[in-house]
Amino acid sequence: MKKLLAILLVLLLAGCAAVVKVDGDQLVNNKLSVKLPEAWNKLNYPGQPYEVWTQEGASLDQLRLWAGVQPGKQIVTMPPAAAGQKDARAPTFTSGMTPDQLVSLFEIMYSADGSQVKITRIEPATFAGGSGVRFEFQVTVKKTDLQMRGMGWATVRNQELYAATYHAPELSFFKRLAPKAEAVVKTAMIR
Repeated sequence: MKKLLAILLVLLLAGCAAVVKVDGDQLVNNKLSVKLPEAWNKLNYPGQPYEVWTQEGASLDQLRLWAGVQPGKQIVTMPPAAAGQKDARAPTFTSGMTPDQLVSLFEIMYSADGSQVKITRIEPATFAGGSGVRFEFQVTVKKTDLQMRGMGWATVRNQELYAATYHAPELSFFKRLAPKAEAVVKTAMIR
């Protein structure tokens, strides 16, 4: 029984993301620099091709940053499907994608668990010092029916994808925290 409890404790702790407070100048994947006007909590999700930062906690808000995703690489590591089920479609970056196709990558990512995603706005924008796309979206989370709201930015430079998304519950957190995320994203520069 003690061995079983010890194994369960190890598995529980392995599933937890490590949290580190970050502020000031930060470098994502040694390729994208950002300046944090205030502290954020950086979460470590091993195996994911992006960094996650939060103000209030991973279940309440997330700023995700991708830096230098190579063509043919996925923008998210998908968990294996349950027995008897088909693996979820993994959004994969390819060179030559149009702005609409870039936005579609993130739509696929946020809907992979069966959640409903609606892209509400797409517009040209400056991101990371170059031309890119900015988009807004809504997510109805499948498991909870929680209404989330989000925004994202993407650009391709030297055939590599650079992107950021921010999402939070629509009712209280998004309106309050989105300007903080946008302030960080506006400082993004490719090195």
